[in-house]
Amino acid sequence: MKKAKKKLVLVLFVFLYFMAYAQISPGDLAQAHAHLEGIRNCTQCHLLGEKVTNEKCLSCHTEIKSRIDQKKGFHASVQVAGKSCAACHNDHHGKNFEIIRIKTDTFNHALTGFKLLGKHTEIKCENCHKKELIKDEKLKLRKKTFLGLGNECLSCHADFHQGSLSKNCVDCHNHQAFKPVLNFDHNKTKFVLNGKHKTADCGKCHLKEIRNGVNYQKFTGLKFDNCTACHKDIHENKFGQNCSSCHSENSFKEIKQIATFNHNLTSYPLLGKHAKVDCKVCHKKNYTDALPFKMCTDCHLDYHKNELDKNNQDPNCADCHSVNGFKPSTFPIEKHNQSAFVLNGAHLATPCFSCHLKTETWHFKAIGKVCVDCHQDIHKGLIAEKFYPKQDCKSCHSENEWKNTQFNHKLTDFELKGAHLKQNCRSCHFPKNETGLVIQKFSTLEGNCVECHNDVHKQQFEINGKSDCVRCHSFENWTIQSFDHSKTLFPLDGAHAKVKCKDCHREEIKESKKYVIYKIREFKCVNCHS
Repeated sequence: MKKAKKKLVLVLFVFLYFMAYAQISPGDLAQAHAHLEGIRNCTQCHLLGEKVTNEKCLSCHTEIKSRIDQKKGFHASVQVAGKSCAACHNDHHGKNFEIIRIKTDTFNHALTGFKLLGKHTEIKCENCHKKELIKDEKLKLRKKTFLGLGNECLSCHADFHQGSLSKNCVDCHNHQAFKPVLNFDHNKTKFVLNGKHKTADCGKCHLKEIRNGVNYQKFTGLKFDNCTACHKDIHENKFGQNCSSCHSENSFKEIKQIATFNHNLTSYPLLGKHAKVDCKVCHKKNYTDALPFKMCTDCHLDYHKNELDKNNQDPNCADCHSVNGFKPSTFPIEKHNQSAFVLNGAHLATPCFSCHLKTETWHFKAIGKVCVDCHQDIHKGLIAEKFYPKQDCKSCHSENEWKNTQFNHKLTDFELKGAHLKQNCRSCHFPKNETGLVIQKFSTLEGNCVECHNDVHKQQFEINGKSDCVRCHSFENWTIQSFDHSKTLFPLDGAHAKVKCKDCHREEIKESKKYVIYKIREFKCVNCHS
């Protein structure tokens, strides 16, 4: 009986307790405040007989108080400052009540001290408000909070520049996009962009690399005291390192002070007539375009049309010409004598065009190696092949002088003797015909005296149609030296041997010309003696 009474008293006590608590508490606290449930904890938030005060809230939520004291954040904004905490965060609505409720579509983020601009307005809250971005380790332990984020770009974004540039990213970038870098003004740096540098791609100067295991682009520590810090010196220091003395930043191909440019510093010094040629004749497009200059034909047309090529290689024009002028040729006789045709005698004094310019075009190959390739063979068909084989003029003539002939007449059927040795060739071989025209006679000469000499005897001594003068005359002179009258039909005897020839052999006139009668028809004494 006593035990039953005790249980009844305990039940009544509990019932009365909850009835009393229910009269005091309007409902359960939110899950975040669940640890404050019970009559004993009411004064943790409430003053006796009063509502919840901000001081009570902030005594617990010190992280909020700290920001309010610093006049930072949403709770220090003009829209929130001075309001009661319970105006926004009232409780006793049940354990599942969201004591922190934010309408993300209408929330003015600018009141937090960080106005959402550009791309920030398009992303979700949870993309930024996440534990890994919270700096305060205590705040990280909270199940949900909007606190703990920094306003600096690097508090959310990785430092792509790895500390080499300002931490305030908006100095260069904007909130709309990381690229292009619209806020950056290169002209405020130590290297002002001029000319083509203005349109150059950043990556051409600011190279990318891997640093600390991630992609990195170098923007500081670049050398720019000289052009060659970025540009290759294609001149290999021939003009020094001050590129701007010739080039401009508007275009590498634009040359300054071209009139005073010293071409002799290049690999091709201007000599002779090249020094007077207008630059544009060679540099037809840009002065900086590389030009071939190893061979003359790199610029000049090959006048000889590959005639002088050797092994399919263009010849060196300097072998014959100089930069002072295409004419005259500087090809020396020494080199000519290394060719297939050695110059001797009169050929040494012969001008080049006599052999190499027979037509309107100069030619140097296959123009001939033997005399008749250049000279007319005036003896063609008149001299037997055996006396000048292959029409080789040197069989008789010399390169020193054309008129100076040397021929061994003994090779013919008519050996030269006596006065004949003193005669020049033309006396016999270039006689005049009946009209006075000079004609040639070589193979047609039969060796008869009368072919060259007049027969003053009017055929008196012909034997079988030929007059052999040497029967009476010699080659030394015309005087009769060896005539033997005893071999005639009238041998000289007695007084006849002392008689002068003319006393018996008298002159007569025939065909208006005088001649001596040597062949007497009759030998009667009365014919001579009266």
